[in-house]
Amino acid sequence: MEIDITRLKSGIDSFIPIDMTYSFTKEELENSGILKLDNVKIKGEIGKNSLYDYTINIIVEGTMILPCAISLKPVNYDFSVEIDENLAEMAEEFAENVKNNQKTIDIFPIIWENILMEIPMRIVSDDVSDVKTKGDGWELITDETSGNSTLAKLKDLL
Repeated sequence: MEIDITRLKSGIDSFIPIDMTYSFTKEELENSGILKLDNVKIKGEIGKNSLYDYTINIIVEGTMILPCAISLKPVNYDFSVEIDENLAEMAEEFAENVKNNQKTIDIFPIIWENILMEIPMRIVSDDVSDVKTKGDGWELITDETSGNSTLAKLKDLL
């Protein structure tokens, strides 16, 4: 997501509008815990404060698909992130990730870091929220495993 800032640097424009939709590849999602992340809407602008000081003000919205903590079924999780930062400060924070050369600024690492911060620690699907667990939460009790067939015959005797 390289943004050309030559018109901003030369003073022709006071801001550069950003309005795009991005779908992340499997390689980009690797080791993030996200199963799928498509059609992420990125809208906002990059502006210039002073001679070499740039600001970014964007809103990132989308739906990430995460695995359920109990059943591992895919669960949709809507998110919205507002990024309103000074690019010089962010460059110090993400020094190895932000590419800021003479003509372009790569905003992908900034967006990606903010999306990663939105991933919940645990998400449970609505259809398994009433599932019972046994012990310290390590054994899932379903209809198939809740009745022991060998003891079911003893139940009839009582």
